[in-house]
Amino acid sequence: MATIRPPLNERMYAPYKIAALVEVLAEQGIAPADTLRGTGVSVEALQDASVLTSIGQYATVCRNAISLSCDPATPFKVGRKLHLSAYGMYGYALMSCLSLRDYFKLGVKYHRLATPTVAIEWTEYPDRMVWTFPDAFISSPSRELREFIIEQQYTQHVTHLQDVAGGLCPPVKACFSYPAPAHADIYAEYLGCPCYFDQDQCALIYDSAILDRKPQLAHQLTASLLQETCDRLIGQAKTSSGVAGEVYQILMSTPGVFPGMEATAEQMHMTTRTLRRRLQAEGTSFLAIVDDVRRSLALEYLKTTKMSTDDVAMLLGFSDTANFRRALKRWTGKGPGELRK
Repeated sequence: MATIRPPLNERMYAPYKIAALVEVLAEQGIAPADTLRGTGVSVEALQDASVLTSIGQYATVCRNAISLSCDPATPFKVGRKLHLSAYGMYGYALMSCLSLRDYFKLGVKYHRLATPTVAIEWTEYPDRMVWTFPDAFISSPSRELREFIIEQQYTQHVTHLQDVAGGLCPPVKACFSYPAPAHADIYAEYLGCPCYFDQDQCALIYDSAILDRKPQLAHQLTASLLQETCDRLIGQAKTSSGVAGEVYQILMSTPGVFPGMEATAEQMHMTTRTLRRRLQAEGTSFLAIVDDVRRSLALEYLKTTKMSTDDVAMLLGFSDTANFRRALKRWTGKGPGELRK
């Protein structure tokens, strides 16, 4: 299960991560205006609920922090401040999950809503559960910036899991793909587990026994309602940003027709090769977008209309109803009747 690369400079996120970093540096005597230099974000904007910021702006604040702060614990302190309650609907959806397994699944599914700076994946094994962080979304990060982001990301994971579990739930161990830095001794202090450097990949390992544990705020109705809200927010993000957003809008404007990649590229005044390359840069593909549009429309039709399953399948371009049912099972794990209930 992996995340999709979000646009770097699209202003889509509340500035809570920027605000946390500004607060940590202010505690070190660094003026907020200096921390925000080069971002175009004012100190006042950090308290404005209507302000949206980008991953690129947050990366600029991180670079400023690296040059301004003499405290190697800065990214760890930021990670400790970023409780799930700062993440809006996404955070509360995670806290209301019915099990930690669901929490891990939804953390990946809705990661796009969290000002993501790295890709995240998780894999379940019989005896362990492993988070991996395959790359940074920041273009060509310096060694210092990459390590800063990883240190913050790991501490966020530990903080979030503690929020959901209602108590300490540290990793079994933490692995880092880079050499031990000069401040390596503070890693274990903030992460609560042994830390190993020069490893094959960046990874957080947990005991798989925790996966069936029930979160302290687990509630089925609340979880369902908040996850529906997150689905809508994800849909809005997909259709409003980047080249992928343009493709979504084209496909959504003619449901049931679904022009091919060549026709879509022509409508966007580019070649299919260029379209494929630009979608790949955003972490997706034309086929993945078509599949997602079909999924969104299928759920909309089944939940809000009285069309038969055969009619919905035909409208979405499936060759037969059996193929549609299989796709629905793959998308949701449910059949048409269960979704309509």
